[in-house]
Amino acid sequence: MRILGIDPGYERLGIAVIEKKERKETVIHSECFQTPKEDIFSVRLEALGTHIEKIIAHHTPSVLAIESLIFNKNQKTVMRVAEVRGVLLYLAEKNKLTIYEYTPSQIKDAIIGYGKATKNQITLMIPKLITINREITYDDEYDALAVALTASACIKSPHTKI
Repeated sequence: MRILGIDPGYERLGIAVIEKKERKETVIHSECFQTPKEDIFSVRLEALGTHIEKIIAHHTPSVLAIESLIFNKNQKTVMRVAEVRGVLLYLAEKNKLTIYEYTPSQIKDAIIGYGKATKNQITLMIPKLITINREITYDDEYDALAVALTASACIKSPHTKI
């Protein structure tokens, strides 16, 4: 089973594709996709959508695991990230991916065993759970790997939602 894990954002989008065979996960692809700040938002959405369509076509995941939205003080940012999530959920449905959504505390609990773990703890734990063969620059990519690993740990079968 291949899992597409996404940490949603419009400036930086964390993307990871992992493959689960029996009890072992392998990183197939991971990156932090960035959109130019000078582009208008609709152009950024189109770029994100096009890029994810290519990832889905090339790596053929059967599952989308995505971090759910948390409301913070910056309502404009929350609205923009919600719009990004809409594009991603649309693409998952269009491509018949099974969708799993996880809160940050669920992800932290799955990766660390403690729902209030820090970003640094997550970043340190990910390489202990899955082999990464290159240096990762942005934590968005670690977050995407964490979301994908959470789905891998939680999914009982490819056709059953938790």
